[in-house]
Amino acid sequence: MEKKGIAVVAVGGNALIKDKNHKTVQDQFEAAKDTMSHIVDMIEMGWDVVITHGNGPQVGFILRRSELAKHVLHEVPLDYCGADTQGAIGYMFQKALDNEFKRRGMQKDAATVVTQTIVNKNDSAFENPTKPIGSFMDEAEATSRAESDGWTVVEDAGRGWRRVVPSPLPEGIVEANVISNLIHAGIIVVAVGGGGIPVIINEAGDIEGVEAVIDKDFGSSLLAKIINADLFVISTAVEKVALNFNKPDELWLDQMTVAEAKQYIKEGHFAPGSMLPKVQAIIQFLENGGKQALITDPEHIGEALEGKTGTWIVP
Repeated sequence: MEKKGIAVVAVGGNALIKDKNHKTVQDQFEAAKDTMSHIVDMIEMGWDVVITHGNGPQVGFILRRSELAKHVLHEVPLDYCGADTQGAIGYMFQKALDNEFKRRGMQKDAATVVTQTIVNKNDSAFENPTKPIGSFMDEAEATSRAESDGWTVVEDAGRGWRRVVPSPLPEGIVEANVISNLIHAGIIVVAVGGGGIPVIINEAGDIEGVEAVIDKDFGSSLLAKIINADLFVISTAVEKVALNFNKPDELWLDQMTVAEAKQYIKEGHFAPGSMLPKVQAIIQFLENGGKQALITDPEHIGEALEGKTGTWIVP
């Protein structure tokens, strides 16, 4: 099998939760099996792969359980929720990968690295928390939690009150060398789950977890840069990137350059919280020495790598 290089593959929420009626752990594993089978196609082509993933719904589930049980059990801090989900999702992916390797007669191993992502404690995001997490509350509970626990709470479009936390930019990955060593040893790695557990380096020089959320595409982009990945793939819900998405003059893109991507952003083609951070993360990777990037859905990864579909982004 000819080696193709190192690829970081960031899988989106649809890799685990297909729709609102399929959210159980078993449902998530079934979805994981499907996504991992497409990534194994890529591995079979000769790529060494680091798989990254989102964890928003799973963190939300843990927080909700924690809130419901707070009268009998201690609540789980947000950074530990991130660690819990990295372990659980890593287990799903490893199990699915191991079974698929065995089914295909491939001598491959997979491992998950619980990953800490360093953020700057002076990042302006800490002054302006914007990322909603956890359950909806009434105003009385929201006010109480703000006073007792120092939460920042906001009213969310008439649906109730929610806690919001900062979303700082990632600046470093504590386990980058571990991930790099594993991938060079031929092991398929699951890492940087949910963008990584946000940590700062405190005054004493120690690592300290913080209550924040990192965008998983930016975390994945940083990892791809640090380990000198040859390819950065963002696997999402659409086969290609579109201009004028969901409009009569919708145009699907086969390829775009960084300059074109920046122009499309300026023209407002990519929605915040959806395609925009994905394209921004890819621009960041390519402007820091990356060679090429791809956006497509899981089932088309193999065809996209053969140049038949997907949207390729180049410098």
